[in-house]
Amino acid sequence: MHVTHGQADEYRALWDRYDVALLDLDGVVYVGEDAVEHADRALADARARGMRLAFVTNNASRPPLAVAEHLASLGVPAHEDEVVTSAQAAARVVAERVPPGSAVLVVGGAGLEVALRERGLVPVRSATESPAAVAQGYHPDVGWRDLAEGAYALATGVPWVASNTDLTLPTPRGPAPGNGTLVGVLRTATGREPVVAGKPEPPMHREAMIRTGARRPLVVGDRLDTDVEGATRAGVDSLLVLTGVTTAVELVRASPPQRPTYVSADLRGLARPSRALSVAAGADRRGSWSAVVESGRLRLVQVGERDDDGLDALRAACGAVWSEPDPGTVDGVEDTLSRAGVLA
Repeated sequence: MHVTHGQADEYRALWDRYDVALLDLDGVVYVGEDAVEHADRALADARARGMRLAFVTNNASRPPLAVAEHLASLGVPAHEDEVVTSAQAAARVVAERVPPGSAVLVVGGAGLEVALRERGLVPVRSATESPAAVAQGYHPDVGWRDLAEGAYALATGVPWVASNTDLTLPTPRGPAPGNGTLVGVLRTATGREPVVAGKPEPPMHREAMIRTGARRPLVVGDRLDTDVEGATRAGVDSLLVLTGVTTAVELVRASPPQRPTYVSADLRGLARPSRALSVAAGADRRGSWSAVVESGRLRLVQVGERDDDGLDALRAACGAVWSEPDPGTVDGVEDTLSRAGVLA
C-alpha cells in the first residue's frame, strides 16, 4: 500500500511530530506538591527522543526558578529558562503600557515581582506609592489588604493586567479558588475589567513562543477553557490529558473552540502515534468502539476487543456528539460512557 507523507505522519509518535511540548503544570505534571503518575518517565523519554519541553503555567505565584526546583524535586529536571509563567506574560503586557522604570502595584506573589523586575519595572505594595499600573496574579497569601490596595489604585484609572482568570485551581483536596475568583473581587469593587495575559488569551502563547522559539509546538494541558482554547486561538495542535480537572462528560460536550486535537489518559500519550490519540467531529469509529447519536441519544457499540488505553470509547463518543448541531442537548452521555467503562 502506498503511504502518503500525511498518512506517514499519522503513524509517528507525538514527540516526533512536534518540536516543543508546551506543558501546563497543575493537573498535568503535578497536582499540588505531588507528581502526576508517569509524568517523570514520560517527559524523560520525550527529551531523549529530541522533543524540547517548556513548562507553561497560568499560576503566577512562583518565579521560574522556584518552579524549576519543584519540578526537579519530582524527578522532572528543568531549567528556569524552560519555565514560562502567566506572570511573565502579564509583565510584558504591563511594560507595553507604562514608561520604563514605572512603579507597578502587585496584587499577588513573588512570581509577579520577579517578572516585573525582569521588564525593568518596580513592584510596589501600596497605592500610596503612585503606581502606574496594577498587576494581579494568584498567590495563596493574597488577602483583604492586598485587594483593597488594588481597588485604591484602580480608582485612579491606571491600567489593570491580570495574569489569568482561572476560577479554580486543582489541589489534592479538590478544586480551590483561583486568580479569577480574586479578580472577581476587584471587578465587583471597582466596576472595571482587566486585560488578561494568561491562557487562553494570546499574550500567553506569544510569551511561550518568544521564549522557546518553537516552530511546531504541541500544547499539552488538562483544561478545555484555558489550555485547549488557547491552542485553538493560536492555531496550534493540542493534547488533552485526563489527569486534571476535565471530565470525560465535559470533553464530549465541548464547544468547537475547546476541542483538542488529541486525547490521552496521561503524558505517556507523547509516545503514541497521533492517529491513535486523535479526536474529531465525525470520527465516530475509534479502535474497538463505534458511536452514534440516534433520536438525540448517544449510543456506543464495541466492535472489537483491542483498546490500547481504554479511551477509544471516549474518542468515538466525541466524534459522534461533536457532529451534532448542539452537543449539549445529546442525552445519555454520562450513562453511556459509564457502561463503556470510561468513567470507572
